[in-house]
Amino acid sequence: MQTRNPVLSKIGQPQGSGFAYDEGRSAYASAGTAGAAATDQMTAAQLQEMYNGPTAVTGRMTLDDVVVKTGICLTITIAMAIVGWNITPNAPWVMWVAMFVGLGLGFANALMRKINPPLVLAYAAVEGLFLGGISYFYNTLALANNYEGLVQQAVIGTMVAFGVMLALYQTKIIKVNATFVKAMIVAMVSYGVIALVSLVSALFGVGGGWGFYGVGGLGILLCVVGVGLAAFSLALDFEMVKQGIAQGLPERESWRMAFGLLVTLIWLYLELLRLLAILSSNR
Repeated sequence: MQTRNPVLSKIGQPQGSGFAYDEGRSAYASAGTAGAAATDQMTAAQLQEMYNGPTAVTGRMTLDDVVVKTGICLTITIAMAIVGWNITPNAPWVMWVAMFVGLGLGFANALMRKINPPLVLAYAAVEGLFLGGISYFYNTLALANNYEGLVQQAVIGTMVAFGVMLALYQTKIIKVNATFVKAMIVAMVSYGVIALVSLVSALFGVGGGWGFYGVGGLGILLCVVGVGLAAFSLALDFEMVKQGIAQGLPERESWRMAFGLLVTLIWLYLELLRLLAILSSNR
């Protein structure tokens, strides 16, 4: 192995003249070759061990990185939600534009191999506008049914669900293994199909415009299932963060983790918001 050590790579050439001198230098060099190679190999092995060590490599993703990036995204989302709430009464179309733009940005961030932080921040901002508008819409509907505090309850419910799922994950009451992942994938795909069909049916007035979600007890059950799936998806996000840190992913990947957590929290909030709105309309 060729060494990159600046000292070992500059072994001097034999100098001097005479048969005995040259032979002596040659024998000395031959005897020292094995020792130099052993030293070189030991150094390479030590460097490799240092490289694999968690504290020896800089620029690797840490839990603090994920927490900070997630906090930044949530701050932007909340700030833009306030803006969306205030402009929706006069410009309701902004909410729908934000919804479609948010979907596009969401797919872009999810599919790209190299995460792009500005796109993640753009997603947070656009989704904030949408959440502010949809929250205003649901709150107005609830107030019409004499139901107050709907948005506050949805926010608190999201925070509580996050805390509970984190505790269940940390105490290993919920174990994210292969069986859990497969079950979640099947459940989420099935729920996604039902939600899509429900959206189409809502256009034809099924469930009073709520689709399957407005069909009596079935609708409430679907809402509860949606909340449960969104909450349990947080466990998948926690495991993704844990595995990413263990694998020594680059620090830049903390943006991908933050994006995943943000998507799940938005999904959970929307499910809770819809559940509470339907409950208020059934009073």
